Amino acid sequence: VQLQASGGGSVQPGGSLRLSCTASERFFRGYVLGWYCQRPGKKGEEVADITSDGNTNYADFVKGRFAISRDNAKNTISLQMNSLQPEDTAVYYCYVVINSDARLWGQGTQVTVSS
Repeated sequence: VQLQASGGGSVQPGGSLRLSCTASERFFRGYVLGWYCQRPGKKGEEVADITSDGNTNYADFVKGRFAISRDNAKNTISLQMNSLQPEDTAVYYCYVVINSDARLWGQGTQVTVSS
C-alpha cells in the first residue's frame, strides 16, 4: 500500500478529529502531499496540501480551522480538523503529487459531523 489513511469518524458540531496518512518512503520525501474531500452529492474539493519544505496551502473553507503537518521521520502527514461543522462531512482522501498530471491516492476515510 502506497498511502494509508486513518483517523476518520463521527463527531458532533464543534468537535475535532485528526486524520493521518502514511506514505511509502518512495513517495514521501521531496513530494507535495495533501488532502481532498468528497462531500455527498457534490464535486470534490482540495482541502490542504504541504510541500516537502513544509509550506502549506488551505482551501478557504478550512482556513483557521484545519492544520496540515508532516512528520518526515514517519513518512506521515496529518490533518488536524477543529471546529468541525456538518458541511465538513465528507470522505477525505490523502494524495501525493507525482507530477503535474498525476497523483497517487490513498483510500478514503469517512468524516461525519452531526448532532
